[in-house]
Amino acid sequence: MLSKTKISKGFQTVIPSAVRDRFDVEPGDYAEWEEGPDGLVVRFRKRKRLRDLAAIGAAPADAVEVKKRVQRGMR
Repeated sequence: MLSKTKISKGFQTVIPSAVRDRFDVEPGDYAEWEEGPDGLVVRFRKRKRLRDLAAIGAAPADAVEVKKRVQRGMR
């Protein structure tokens, strides 16, 4: 276990600094919660930034693939 946190009355929690540092989590990023075979899986996804979208037209590519990569937080 990397770390643990407590859930507040409002069902909120804090992402520990060790997790933020290891996974490069920044304000505005998304936490995606999925049910996995061994329990809950949390994935962090970067928010879409203008600089990421500006690079889309830089080289010829399949528009559908580029959109999927941007949505998944890949570059």
